[in-house]
Amino acid sequence: MHQLAKVLFFGFLISLLGSLPMGTLNVAAMQISVSNGIKPAILFACGALIVEMGYVRLGLVAMSLMRKQEKVLKFLEWITLGIVTILAVLSFNAALHTSIRENLLLSNTLNGFWLGIAMCAVSPMQIPFWLGWSTVLFSKKILLPKNSFYNLYILGIGIGAAIAYAVFIFGGQLIATSLGSNLSILNWIIGGLFTLTALFQLWKIIYKKDAVHQMEHPEEVTHGLEKNIH
Repeated sequence: MHQLAKVLFFGFLISLLGSLPMGTLNVAAMQISVSNGIKPAILFACGALIVEMGYVRLGLVAMSLMRKQEKVLKFLEWITLGIVTILAVLSFNAALHTSIRENLLLSNTLNGFWLGIAMCAVSPMQIPFWLGWSTVLFSKKILLPKNSFYNLYILGIGIGAAIAYAVFIFGGQLIATSLGSNLSILNWIIGGLFTLTALFQLWKIIYKKDAVHQMEHPEEVTHGLEKNIH
């Protein structure tokens, strides 16, 4: 495989596999799709994608600087936990009160694009994730310190993440269609997903498996799939 095609492929594959598991942003995109429609959810995903790709680009040129921002990352971890907890509470509130059909935080008047930017900006988990994988790809000589490689790498990341967001956005629509007018059940489901996400986030912070830990031990981020990269 051509070197540039390879870096595009690995950017796409790692991003797709990393974005498919349940997380704050993809579950939020699903709920926006259900409550506000597909267009606002796509705008939300686009905003989140821009920030994530920007983080990756910044990390590629300032890896050592990014690794020193431990206090900032720790603060953002707690902010993310607070946001996910609020989202869970609001989803359960919408499920309990039939007069409330939407998650008030995700269904506010703020444009979905800017909401996606804001939520992704305060979610630091993508920073150690991509620093870890970028380090692996550099060590394997797949990713080289050239703009052409950087651009295709980020393009692959964007494509992979976009497909993952599409799964949650359109999957949410399918679930909503199957449930019909009984949106309270869906709010219970989404509230449960947010609760699990919050508990997992808290577990990582308590047991020091958070972003700071992953920055210090990038090999744990890339464990498994790295063995298959040649």
